[in-house]
Amino acid sequence: MSTGNFKQDIYAQLARVAKALGHANRLELLEFVAQGPRSVDELAGMTHLSVANASKHLQELRQAGLVRARKEGVRVYYEVAGPDVVDLFGALSTVAESRLAEVSQLLRTYITARDDLEPVPAGELLERVSQGLVTVLDVRPPEEYAAGHVPGAINIASDALSSHLRRLPKGREVIAYCRGPYCLLSVDAVALLREKGYKARRLVDGFPEWKAAGLPVEA
Repeated sequence: MSTGNFKQDIYAQLARVAKALGHANRLELLEFVAQGPRSVDELAGMTHLSVANASKHLQELRQAGLVRARKEGVRVYYEVAGPDVVDLFGALSTVAESRLAEVSQLLRTYITARDDLEPVPAGELLERVSQGLVTVLDVRPPEEYAAGHVPGAINIASDALSSHLRRLPKGREVIAYCRGPYCLLSVDAVALLREKGYKARRLVDGFPEWKAAGLPVEA
């Protein structure tokens, strides 16, 4: 409802978006729907929420224009509304990492303590792929890989990697990626690969950021 005060009205709408982002469960749901369409039931299982609670959070995101939904039979599927939403998530992450000591500590504990090598930027990966210098490894679940992936990437889910190492040529460096900058699947994969004698690094971000940057995608 308009108050007749432009600045108050526009900031009220901006606050709707900020409010929708202001919950850890909704941010996690955004990460998952950025991989591709998912049903409410699937998302509830992935986030360990009840279906009712997951649906409520998804509706909040939808009302703020951050996700869109479609119905197929009795199921409702959600997906991220566009690459600008992924960019917004990235901007939020950048500010939090530079301004909150708690975020820096969490990153040191869960990521850099296990992998202190500099991640590979997207542009560098694209160039090295075109030259055939690296093997790209997507460690997300198969359904997320099928919805879209980095061109030429091999899909081996993180929990199955140890039994499928033969699919990776040992003479080339492996660049692993997963759902985003806070997804630990690629961290686990790189640790395992190095333990088995592979030269391995992580992509700096995940597939949603790659896609949002307008880089080539296969599906």
